[in-house]
Amino acid sequence: MGFTRIQIGIAVGVAAVLVFGFLGYINWLSNQGPVLARSEERDTLTGLPVSIRMNPLRDRTIEHSANKFLHELRDGHCDDLLSKWEHDYRKKYAHFICDSEAKHPLLSWELAEWESKPPLTILHYRGKRLTDPGQPATYKEIFTVTTENKDGQWVVTKYDAMY
Repeated sequence: MGFTRIQIGIAVGVAAVLVFGFLGYINWLSNQGPVLARSEERDTLTGLPVSIRMNPLRDRTIEHSANKFLHELRDGHCDDLLSKWEHDYRKKYAHFICDSEAKHPLLSWELAEWESKPPLTILHYRGKRLTDPGQPATYKEIFTVTTENKDGQWVVTKYDAMY
C-alpha cells in the first residue's frame, strides 16, 4: 500500500509547521529574561511570589557564582570566604555571619526570586537550616545573595539572612 501525493504533502506540511513552531518558540525563549512568570500570589511576610518559572535558556553564570558562594559557606569556609569583606565597614557583619552560620548551618536552598538592577543582581532563596548543631530540628527562611558584575565576572558582594 503506497502513499498518495496528497498524504505525503500533508505529512511534510505538518512536519514543517512543527519544526518552524519549535524554532520560533526557541527564538522567543532566547529573547526573554531569566524569569518567565511569577505567581500572582505573594508571601505575606516577605512579599516574594510563591512560585516563579525560570527561563531554561537563561545565562546561569550568576546562579553558579551564588551557588559556589553558598556551598563554601555551608561547608565551613566562611572566614576564608568573607575575609575580603573585613577590610571595610562590613568587618563586624562578616563575623556575625560566620558565627550565625556556624550556629544555624544551611542545609538546602532553592531560588525564590530574581531581581536585576544593573550592575547588581539580587537572588532571593528559600533555605532550610538547622535550629542548632547536633539537633535534627530545622526551620525555613528567606535569604538573599547580591552579585555584581566586576570585569566580566559575577562576584558575591552581599549576603543577607535572618537567623
